[in-house]
Amino acid sequence: MDSPKASSPAPVRRGGAATVLKLFVPSLLGILIFFVPIELGGRSTILLDHMVGGARSLLGDFSGFYALALIVAGAAYPLIRGYWRRNLTERIFTVLKIAGVAAALMALTGWGPAFLHEPDMLPFLFDKLVIPVGLIVPIGAIFLALLISYGLLELIGVLVQPVMRPIWRTPGRSAIDAVASFVGSYSIGLLITNRVYQAGQYSAREAAIIATGFSTVSATFMIIVARTLDLMGVWNLYFWLTLLITFVVTAITVRLPPLAGMSDDKRDGEPTSVPGKRLTTAWRTGLAVAEQAPGLHRSVALNFKEGLVMAISILPSIMSVGLAGLLVAKYTPLFAWLGWLFYPFVAVWGLADAPALAQAAASGLAEMFLPALLMAEAEFVARFVAGVVSVSAVLFFSASIPCILSTSIPLSVGRMLVIWFIRVALSLTLAIPTGYLVQALAGV
Repeated sequence: MDSPKASSPAPVRRGGAATVLKLFVPSLLGILIFFVPIELGGRSTILLDHMVGGARSLLGDFSGFYALALIVAGAAYPLIRGYWRRNLTERIFTVLKIAGVAAALMALTGWGPAFLHEPDMLPFLFDKLVIPVGLIVPIGAIFLALLISYGLLELIGVLVQPVMRPIWRTPGRSAIDAVASFVGSYSIGLLITNRVYQAGQYSAREAAIIATGFSTVSATFMIIVARTLDLMGVWNLYFWLTLLITFVVTAITVRLPPLAGMSDDKRDGEPTSVPGKRLTTAWRTGLAVAEQAPGLHRSVALNFKEGLVMAISILPSIMSVGLAGLLVAKYTPLFAWLGWLFYPFVAVWGLADAPALAQAAASGLAEMFLPALLMAEAEFVARFVAGVVSVSAVLFFSASIPCILSTSIPLSVGRMLVIWFIRVALSLTLAIPTGYLVQALAGV
């Protein structure tokens, strides 16, 4: 996924039918697993969702112990690797991960204050979010190898180069970062972005645009959001419209402060593509990557390892920060107050759940899943909008903001809060009429 490949593809040495098959067979299988609903056992959903459901059924009562093991491993990981010593942010999140172990133990054993065991607190968080995430991230990572390792991303990246600069003010190679975040993870996208920025191939503004506009949660996490909000029946509409809204919001925010005022200087710009040969270049790039790609077993092993590390890294934070967010949302007026900032963007559409949706949108600053958790029982349009905002807001304190702070990209917490507010306001404005459209098309 090295971004410069998009502009200067390596020559395909062997070529031939074998390389073409190596490009298309894994890519088409990946598309089938992630994007094509199939009916099994009277339930129509994508194959990955069927697999996760099957895995949970096989685990049965042991699924909770499996999730607890991942959470304990995630709390121990920064201590064993010494990451907690890096900076104050790492120390804070190490403490939160340890708190996540305590919360998971309470959820599993029933120990602790009664108010934590109300149906919308620990039981909901652990059963509806933590266990599915613990299953879907490692399983999804196995099949992500089919989408990201055999040339499909690079081929698409080259094809969309002409739209990146005029619409999002980023070079064509950033298309790979953008798609990598959606089909991989924001952490992979940020890793690519930071590496290219440090090499001088992105300016500070370009790196900040990509980090706050494209590095959102992955398709696998979107499945969790869709399952929580009972949107799997409209999965393809939800996925593609959320992607579209996220990128439209990014196109607007790049033209507003603080992103518009950041430095655009860089040492090594992107070469200009040869006019009239974009399709040929995209094809050659995809084939070159496919030819040089490792065997499927190696790609699967690497992706599974990364998925497992990601799962243990995020589950403890989801448990502690998610519980804190639910408690704050239920027992304090904080998100109600913040929600009033977004109420005008919701109320203008006459939505019945307008106050609750505005409050849920504000809660996403703490943890991206909170809007989905808070709106799980709402009517369809409000659920759809909550699902879109969970993804398109991009920035949240339980994961993406600390990840960005750990890179070299010059974004302060203050700047990110301004960007977050703009993104949520724009997302609500676009997602509500889109939700009504989906409701009409799907007849739900």
